[in-house]
Amino acid sequence: MERTLILFKPDAVQRRLCGKLLGRIEDRGLRIIGLKMLQVTPELSRKHYAEHVSKPFYPQLEAFIVSGPIVALAVEGPDAIRVMRDTMGKTNARDAAPGTIRGDFAISRQMNLIHGSDGPEAAVRELALYFGPGELCPWTSPLDGVILAPDEV
Repeated sequence: MERTLILFKPDAVQRRLCGKLLGRIEDRGLRIIGLKMLQVTPELSRKHYAEHVSKPFYPQLEAFIVSGPIVALAVEGPDAIRVMRDTMGKTNARDAAPGTIRGDFAISRQMNLIHGSDGPEAAVRELALYFGPGELCPWTSPLDGVILAPDEV
């Protein structure tokens, strides 16, 4: 099992797409083990996007991510990072394939609805930024046996 951070960005919240996006994640068979709505502060933005702070595009990125509430999710499942990145589609939504979240609901490079951790180290770091101790609720379901083979659970 692997965990990843997923953010529904301000554009997803403002466009009232959170339910549809959450459904896409659950339809894939991934588990939501943490979920909250919050307002990203400039300080949290700088921590989250630390590798981009000195880049010319960062001010616009920060302005966008702090522009409205976001929904943060902790998602768990086999190869959750790769599965979610495939489900989200390419970062530039104009290049995202139909059937992906970005390919179906977005057309912008920046206002692309959703963020997902890009690797295991990033997932650990990002999850810790958005979820504190005791805020994740791992669980199992009787449906696990029809969603995953026994050696995948």
